[in-house]
Amino acid sequence: MATTFLEFEHPISELESKIEQLRYVQADSAVDISDEISRLSQKSQQLARDIYDKLTPWQTTLVARHPQRPYTMDYVREIFTDFHELHGDRMFADDQSIVGGLARFTGTPCMVIGHQKGRDTKERAARNFGMPRPEGYRKALRLMRVAEKFNLPVFTFVDTPGAYPGVGAEERGQSEAIGHNIYAMAELKVPIISTIIGEGGSGGALAIAVGNAVMMLQYSIYSVISPEGCASILWRSPEKVAEAAAALNITAPQLKELGLIDRVINEPIGGAHRDPRVMARLLRRSLGDSLRQLSGMTAQQLVDHRIERLLSFGRFDEIKTAKVKK
Repeated sequence: MATTFLEFEHPISELESKIEQLRYVQADSAVDISDEISRLSQKSQQLARDIYDKLTPWQTTLVARHPQRPYTMDYVREIFTDFHELHGDRMFADDQSIVGGLARFTGTPCMVIGHQKGRDTKERAARNFGMPRPEGYRKALRLMRVAEKFNLPVFTFVDTPGAYPGVGAEERGQSEAIGHNIYAMAELKVPIISTIIGEGGSGGALAIAVGNAVMMLQYSIYSVISPEGCASILWRSPEKVAEAAAALNITAPQLKELGLIDRVINEPIGGAHRDPRVMARLLRRSLGDSLRQLSGMTAQQLVDHRIERLLSFGRFDEIKTAKVKK
């Protein structure tokens, strides 16, 4: 599949096009131009590195939403074995925007849950563009309860613009489903490792991201509202999305500095979509490290650790003021 280039990647696109032309000529020519192709390939790598080292928060958002970025099921196929998908919330329906099931991680039985977007128009419609309805979150919680019953670690993968805001979803208790998940995950008696692999949008992301360890891929985002939503509320203008993205502190390094996530997982040069298999290997290593750190904890220690982590968010300064005599 040909790589889709974003607007700020235009210089890389032009160079890659030249390289492809030279490869085509090389195949039909007696002249050896492999050295020139190699030189241009190295130049393309360096150009990509230079551009990605200076990404703005809005450009990072565009990378996080890249149509070729690996989704949950891509990582499941590369990282886990013996995956068996489980369906339905046993109450209303099977929401395909959240996938989950039993699997093995390096031989260890586990539960895997994550948002899933679609690749083509038909699949995107079926998966509601990765925006879960209440039954999706209730399915996720049902699977977490199964994991707790059989003492299995839970791996969650977050990639959603947010929970679906439609009338039907609200009628079936969207906010209750999200709130119930957050409450229940805080007290789940098994290790929970959450990774933001693309977009982490508002409560729709948080509903499966309450973990003992929360990680982000280097070019993913995690925010209380989308940059577009923020711009429309604060500036009443869609042209202010770049300013909104900068103000929200949504990138992985910013959130790591604020203490809201535990680890930033580096991506291949040009983003995860440029080399999904390398990205999967890097992610597998980080998941393994996190699981080893949690494997020695008791059920109560896991719960205490998770709640302590949640309560540590935010800071305040207490200022003592002198009493004024009347």
